Amino acid sequence: QVRLVESGGGWVQPGGSLTLSCAASGFIFSQAIMRWYRQAPGKERELVAAVNLAGIGIDYGDSVKGRFTITRDNAKDTADLQMNSLKPEDTAVYYCQAHIVLGGYEYWGQGTQVTVSS
Repeated sequence: QVRLVESGGGWVQPGGSLTLSCAASGFIFSQAIMRWYRQAPGKERELVAAVNLAGIGIDYGDSVKGRFTITRDNAKDTADLQMNSLKPEDTAVYYCQAHIVLGGYEYWGQGTQVTVSS
């Protein structure tokens, strides 16, 4: 059974930092592209960051470039999102996604809330 469990969300003041973590199980982690998405109230889900199988070829949404960093640890089956210089507009539910390259299957976590406010 595939599971993606996000953690690390919470409340932070503008300018602060948070690190989200996605713990994966039930599939071969090293064969999945890992992505973080977010969805704010009333808005569509948007791609935040993506990392390929070997941890290179990283992609970021325009709104987070230079502030967020995605990493993966294929030994621990985790994908982290380091978020710095957070802004109120970063407030959203953040979701972890695994895209299994062989077969094209995609799986989602349950999401973790990030709130940036003073």
